[in-house]
Amino acid sequence: MNQYKKVAFYTLGCKLNFSETSTISRLFDDAGFAKVDFEETPDIYIINTCSVTENADKKCRQLVKRAMKINPEAFVAIIGCYAQLKPEEIGKIPGVDIVLGANEKFNLIEHIDALQSKQEVAMLNYTSIKETTEFIPSFSYGDRTRSFLKVQDGCDYFCTFCTIPLARGKSRNANIAETILEAEKIAKTDIKEVVLTGVNIGDFGQGGDENFFQLVQALDQVEGIDRFRISSIEPNLLSNEIISFCLTSAQRFVPHFHVPLQSGNDRLLKAMRRKYERSLYAERVNSIKSLRPDACIGVDVIVGFPGETDEEFMDTIDFLKDLDISYLHVFTYSERANTTAVKLGSPVAMAVRRERSKMLHILSDKKKRGFYEQNIGTERTVLFEHEEDEGVMYGFTENYVKVKYPYAADMANSFHKVKLTEIDRDGIMKCTLLK
Repeated sequence: MNQYKKVAFYTLGCKLNFSETSTISRLFDDAGFAKVDFEETPDIYIINTCSVTENADKKCRQLVKRAMKINPEAFVAIIGCYAQLKPEEIGKIPGVDIVLGANEKFNLIEHIDALQSKQEVAMLNYTSIKETTEFIPSFSYGDRTRSFLKVQDGCDYFCTFCTIPLARGKSRNANIAETILEAEKIAKTDIKEVVLTGVNIGDFGQGGDENFFQLVQALDQVEGIDRFRISSIEPNLLSNEIISFCLTSAQRFVPHFHVPLQSGNDRLLKAMRRKYERSLYAERVNSIKSLRPDACIGVDVIVGFPGETDEEFMDTIDFLKDLDISYLHVFTYSERANTTAVKLGSPVAMAVRRERSKMLHILSDKKKRGFYEQNIGTERTVLFEHEEDEGVMYGFTENYVKVKYPYAADMANSFHKVKLTEIDRDGIMKCTLLK
């Protein structure tokens, strides 16, 4: 395979996938491959897949078709959650040469080197997810002003709607000392902000001698990284000591939490096999806001779960209306093979799912607008990004308000004190620079 030197990556799904793609791409860099864009006629396409929604599966098929149009002779490798869950199905997609499971994806170069020509029948290399027990550290670098640091993988929760435990295996992580070493590698780069990512990061340590709170305390001491964000953490694992430390004592952790809710109805939470009731969720939100009224809180919500009645959906709407949250990530339930939810019966009509999703998106827009309005007139610190968009650059405040400012190259990937002034028609905050 030495004659094939150009490789393109495409990542579907979550921040965890982005951290792993970046780590795998650095292995290719070290092996002498040139990383190019998808359209630049690469010799090898590597597609890192997601399988949270049906749309992610369809997107994988579309990408393979697109790759074959650009270079019919290119090798196509599929990795990621979809590859672990449905290897035989992916292997039948025209153009796919190799499908690697969760255990095999970090040895991708060895598998690519073994290919001498396009495969008439795709090579499938995967093992049972029960055999996936190793934790491979990963972090993203090179594409953004921030890095996604993988601190945990897998999940032991088995929520009834979710395929992730089937795709990624049991909850696992490196120890704190090893995780700090990865953070220190990032600290030696020009990265200013690190987002902690994983499948269920609050489960770090799995009840052993180390836990997530201890990890947060240790990371807060890492010199050379200005900001840490917690990407997403289960409400039952977001302890008051974590909240208090991040909001009152930490040097580097910012006032921003993303806390999955999924439903504001207790019967549905039980049917989803979530590990909390909505009263605990409200308690966590109130704890955050009591310490930092300006903290940003994001929420995941699923609409159209099997058996969700109009009244139960309105429970979620009413619950969220009363909560002091900042934005929603809305997911329309989709049936996934090998999950318990598909056996529950009473599916919600797709038209109803779409209508409920629309209502929650409207509520999200109102919540975000209200949160931004509360920030008008305040002084914040913005980390501006590299990208230029028609003479404008963007960045985020510590509490996750998106800000725009006229582009200035010397301001990219650097912190600036600003005063937030007004919200533009696109819902982005304008600002003035402070000396």
